[in-house]
Amino acid sequence: MTAPSNDERSLFTLLGELPDQISTLVKAEIDQVKAELSYKAKHFGIGSGLVVAAAFVGIFLLGTLITTAILALALVMPAWAAALTVSGILLLIIAILVGIALVNFRRGSEPLESIESVRKDIDAITGRGEYGGRN
Repeated sequence: MTAPSNDERSLFTLLGELPDQISTLVKAEIDQVKAELSYKAKHFGIGSGLVVAAAFVGIFLLGTLITTAILALALVMPAWAAALTVSGILLLIIAILVGIALVNFRRGSEPLESIESVRKDIDAITGRGEYGGRN
């Protein structure tokens, strides 16, 4: 006797095979997600490495641009004054950036409103604080 074709299998046989098919499908989907994540992580890593390399070269570019500015100013003033002027401008830029950073650090160090809200909710549930009858 030959094995039944797909059309001739009973409902119970099909239902019995369903868990195995679902398991196989889920495993295949998980493998596909792993492959996609691996592909994306590989390319993200390559891209990140290239950005770091570009930033490293950019540091040297910045040095040459500063030197160029000093040499250009040295055409209209003494070289020491040109170097001092460019250094002063750089110091001013650094001070402005540090000032902006400090403002952002202060904003970032403020207590989280959501934590305060949770504390008030806990106080309300336990009957303490503004919400409760006992203080």
